Formats: sequence, C-alpha cells, structure tokens
Amino acid sequence: MRILLVEDDRELAGYLGRGLEEEKNHVTVCFDGAAGLRAAQKSSFDVVVLDVMLPHLDGFEVTRRLRAERNETPIVLLTGRDATQDVVRGLDAGADDYLTKPFSFEVLLARLRARTRVKTECGVRLQYADLTVDTESHEAWRGSAPLALTPTEFAILEKLMRSAGRVVTRQRLIQAIWGVDSETSSNNLDVFIRLLRAKVEDPRLQPIIRTVRGVGYSLRRDS
Repeated sequence: MRILLVEDDRELAGYLGRGLEEEKNHVTVCFDGAAGLRAAQKSSFDVVVLDVMLPHLDGFEVTRRLRAERNETPIVLLTGRDATQDVVRGLDAGADDYLTKPFSFEVLLARLRARTRVKTECGVRLQYADLTVDTESHEAWRGSAPLALTPTEFAILEKLMRSAGRVVTRQRLIQAIWGVDSETSSNNLDVFIRLLRAKVEDPRLQPIIRTVRGVGYSLRRDS
C-alpha cells in the first residue's frame, strides 16, 4: 500500500513508518497538518493515517478539506481522545475509521487492510426497495437521489444490501468491515449506523435500516 502518515510525534512517526515499511508498504511521512494536506493533494495514496492533534491544521480540518475536494482516499484518524463527541466529530468530517492511542501496531495493520479491502472488491450493482449501490463506482442512491457516503458507510450499507431482509449480527458487520481480528466495539458500530441513517433515511420516506435489539441490523421495508 501507498500510505500517507501524518503524525507530529516524531518518535511515534518513526516507529510506525519503519513498521509499515517492513510490511512492504511505501510510506510518506509528514509532521504537521498543512504538510499532510499538501501531500494528499499532490499524490495518490491508498490510505491516510492522520493524527488529530497536529500543528497548523488539525486532523479534523485536513479531513474536511480533502472530502470537500472529493478526495475519497480512506482516512484513519489517530486520537488520544475517545469521548463520543470527538469520535463523531471525526466521522462527520469524513474519516472512515479511528484508533485511540495507545494502540497496538497489529491492530493498526488490521484496520488498514480492512480499509483497502473495502476499496478493491469486485463491482456489482445491488438494489433493494428504492436503495441502489454500485460497488464498482462506490456510488449509492435512494430513489434518484445520490447519497454522499464515506467508504465505511458505503461498506456497511453494501453488507446490509447483500443480506437484505435478513438480520446481520453486530459481530458479522464488524468482521466484514474491520476484519476478523478487529477490536472495534459495538458502540463504534452504532456510531457509524447512526451516521449512515442520517444520510439514507429521509423523514419523508419509509425507514429502511432496522435495529434488531440485542442482535444486529437489517434492511427491511414494511409490507
């Protein structure tokens, strides 16, 4: 993978950079948000690993600017703050995933593999009720209205579409999106589902993403 690592802690950046390159990745390292933004704008990467607390521009602002420019490269945020409002702020800005410091290097690798796997699955168009997703172009619509989904939101919707009408357990969703060895919690999944619902479910339309309490989620329309 071609990885952009933006981290102002030079010791941590060195450790992560060396570890990622030992795993046969090509790593570009920047030490502040402005430099990271310029690098992401000038070159193509498979994934961006982005610290939140950065000089010049913080990780939230870098994420917002990249998404405003329609840069859809997967972004994994590194944060020392795990309060729900901070997590939601990062995901609302357009990030695809986050890791709370301290984290293990193996978990970081698993998250990066999951994010790039989402991007490379074979393309097919899926439809259920008035929802349509194109897994090749990574576009989604409800009726004729396009949905502006992040890669992670798209991956969750795709998984639900492939099992439309049936319940997908929380664990199956987590494993499909973040990998079998993921330490992502059910609470994290709930945050992503809430963000997905906000984009998919128009108050004027019938709700379609259903919660099966204590089990998981399903796509289901009323008869």
